[in-house]
Amino acid sequence: MSILLAIFYFFYFSIIGVYIIFLPKVLSMAGYSASDIGIIFAAAPLVRFLVPFAFIKGLKINVKSFNISLLIMCLSAVSFYFSLDSFYKLLFSNISLGVGLSIVLPYVELISLKYLGKERYGKIRLFGSVGFIIVALVLVKFLSSADVALVYLLVLTIVTSAIGFVIAKKADALLDKSEDATNDINLLKDWRLWAGLTFMQVSFGPFYNFFTIYTTDHGVSLDITIYLWSFGVVVEIFMLYFQGSLLRRNLLFILQATTFITAIRWFLLFLFPDNVTILFFSQALHALSFALFHSAAISYLFYLYKHKSLAQQFFSGITYGFGAFTGALIAGYVYEYYPSYLFLSATLIALIATWFLYIWGNSLKKISL
Repeated sequence: MSILLAIFYFFYFSIIGVYIIFLPKVLSMAGYSASDIGIIFAAAPLVRFLVPFAFIKGLKINVKSFNISLLIMCLSAVSFYFSLDSFYKLLFSNISLGVGLSIVLPYVELISLKYLGKERYGKIRLFGSVGFIIVALVLVKFLSSADVALVYLLVLTIVTSAIGFVIAKKADALLDKSEDATNDINLLKDWRLWAGLTFMQVSFGPFYNFFTIYTTDHGVSLDITIYLWSFGVVVEIFMLYFQGSLLRRNLLFILQATTFITAIRWFLLFLFPDNVTILFFSQALHALSFALFHSAAISYLFYLYKHKSLAQQFFSGITYGFGAFTGALIAGYVYEYYPSYLFLSATLIALIATWFLYIWGNSLKKISL
């Protein structure tokens, strides 16, 4: 099972690499305007946010829904190939791909935590980062046209779906159905926790959407910027491999600490946008602000709630869906009107995340008294 999970993560995040790095360029090459591309790619995070609420209304998170999601992913990848000439076809393809992706990864994360435990999870999850960086550094030499990029997307999606199907079939008996029988997730009651997790991802909006533009606008070469991106993934892989002992400690404290360190990271980018040494140091903090935070968050939710699969769905949907969407909108507005304050805004948002997680911890102490 460990090998299958490693292969799944490798190919799944290779898809994400093609999707993030190359598809916007593909659409630009095909003549789509920046606003069209923005609308098309904003659809997926919104779908990712909405999907978990469907499961509250009666849909079941099980092997059947997982396999249907795999099928939707494959059909979406096929439709991408035949939709390049139509904005609305592309929008529909992206929405359907978002539906598939939003269900598939949280379910596999649940299987990973069940089968591997939080200590071994990172050593398998790091293969996803390896897949992403290979797409970024190696396949860029071959993805020279729109057709080639879409073929890679299709092949990677089919391979990922086939592996996911095998994993779900083998793991079906591993998942305790009784744990998901009752929905014990109350977003209103636990709003401080969910606000903290979401604001953390909102703070990444400037980084994921404008880091390349921000650095090059301040005189950093594009080559150095690519090395900065790659270095961030390398330290992420390093942390995923060695984080096991850290995850045996207080997970909530790790969440509070990593959000605060993330605020420091963004503040350094605000103060020193053209200092390459500082930029590399800030990228080194990606090991904490992404890798350790992500592992601690899914582990904390795994042990906090009985409805573990829905908890992972909400984490994916609310934080990486709604949070990413909101972060992109805020970053776009700030960089258009107040470009020098882009990462200062990210700093303030990350501090808000730290504050919400802090008051969540205090509320737990009061309940235990």
